[in-house]
Amino acid sequence: MVYSPRFCIFVLTTNNIMVTINSTLEDIMQLDYASREMLLEILQKRQIEARREEIAKTAKQTLRSYHSGKLQPLTAEEIVKKLNKD
Repeated sequence: MVYSPRFCIFVLTTNNIMVTINSTLEDIMQLDYASREMLLEILQKRQIEARREEIAKTAKQTLRSYHSGKLQPLTAEEIVKKLNKD
């Protein structure tokens, strides 16, 4: 990803095809208001789902580590002590 501060354009390169976010935004602005609102809602829902998947993946990894004995349970007091040590 390349950022040009002079023109405020991000350039994404995928398989030698260059697409600018700026041109995409210009295309989006050609849509009617209702379509732009729908697009925003779709993007927000996809972001939420992606975050949920990330949290679930992390939780599964943590549970595997716990069950394999790599992690030990701690009380809240022990956690606070460890945090204050660092």
